Amino acid sequence: MSETSEQTLQFDDASSAAVARLGEARKRIIEQLSSVIVGQTNVIEELLISIFSRGHCLLEGVPGLAKTLMVSTLARTMDLSFSRIQFTPDLMPADITGTDIIEQNASTGAREFRFLQGPLFANVILADEINRTPPKTQAALLESMQERQVTVGRVRHTLPDPFFVLATQNPIEQEGTYTLPEAQQDRFMFKVYVHYPSFNEEFEIAKRTTGGGTPHIEAVLKADEILQLQQIVREVPVTDHLVRYALALVRQTRPNEVETPSFVRDQISWGAGPRAVQNLILGSKARALLNGRTYVSEDDLQALAKPVLRHRLVVNFAAESEGVTADHIVDRLLETTPSKEDELTRDVRFQKIFAS
Repeated sequence: MSETSEQTLQFDDASSAAVARLGEARKRIIEQLSSVIVGQTNVIEELLISIFSRGHCLLEGVPGLAKTLMVSTLARTMDLSFSRIQFTPDLMPADITGTDIIEQNASTGAREFRFLQGPLFANVILADEINRTPPKTQAALLESMQERQVTVGRVRHTLPDPFFVLATQNPIEQEGTYTLPEAQQDRFMFKVYVHYPSFNEEFEIAKRTTGGGTPHIEAVLKADEILQLQQIVREVPVTDHLVRYALALVRQTRPNEVETPSFVRDQISWGAGPRAVQNLILGSKARALLNGRTYVSEDDLQALAKPVLRHRLVVNFAAESEGVTADHIVDRLLETTPSKEDELTRDVRFQKIFAS
C-alpha cells in the first residue's frame, strides 16, 4: 500500500462528512460571489484557503478592482461580522484597537473605566492601504493577527473567533507611504495579486455596475462551522515525502544554505523562514479539502508556492535592475526541484535535509 493511501485511510468518517460539507459550501460561496464579483477566481480561491487555514492575506492591486466589495461579500456568505479600516498617516493604534473611557455609573454616581471596542473587534477585517499608516499602528494590527487579542492599558482583550485580516497595498502612488517591513510581511500567510480583468470580464462589469438591481447574498456557513472546518484542516494527513518537498522548495530560497542553487545566491538577499513551510503545508491541506480530497498532492504545494513565498523573498538590486521578481525565482525553483520521492531523495543537494 502506498504512503498516500495509508495517510488517506487515517481520515475518519465524521471528518469525511465535514469535507463533503466544505466542498458543497465552497461551491455555493463561489456562486454567491459570482453574482457580485466578475472573475478573480484565483483570488477568491486563495482567500478561502487562507480563511480555513486560520491565516491572513496581504492583497496587492490597483484601485477599482472591487477588493472591498469582494471581502465584504465573502464575509456575508459566511455570516461573519465585517469591518473596513481606512489606514491613513494620522491613524493611531487606539483608533483600531479601542480605548478606555471614563464613564459615570448612573446608579452610584461613581466614575469608572469602560473599554470601548475599536473596529478590530469583528470577524473579517479589511485593512485598506496598510502601507499608508505609521509603523506603530501597523504593529498594533500585527499583534492582533498573531495573538488574536489586543492589549489596552495592560489589559488583554480577546478578539472574536474566527478572525481574518486582509490588508491591501496599492502598488502605485508610493509617496508618503510606510513600507511594511519584510519581518512583518512574514505574518501574512499569502500575498495575493489582484490583476486587471480581461476584456470580457470588464464588459460584464460595466453592464452590471451601470444597471439597476442589487444581488441577494445568502449565508452559506456559520461561525461555529468555520471553526470546526479550520480544525479539520489541521487533521488532514500529509506524507513525509511532501513535507520534504515543501522543505526543499523553501530552504533553497536561503542564499547561505548548501542546497541553494547559484541563481538564488545571485538574485536573493534574504530567503523565507520556517513560517513559510508551515503555511505552505497548511494551505495545501485546506486546498485539498476545498477540492474534495482528504490528502495533499504535489499540485497543492506547487499551486501555493507563489502566494506563500513571494513576500518572503528579498530580491537584491542586481535582480531588480534586470526585472527579476520573486515570482520568477519561485518559477525556476519549481522547474528545478524534483517532486517525485525517489528523485528528490537521490538529489545530492537535499541529502543534508533528509539525513535524519
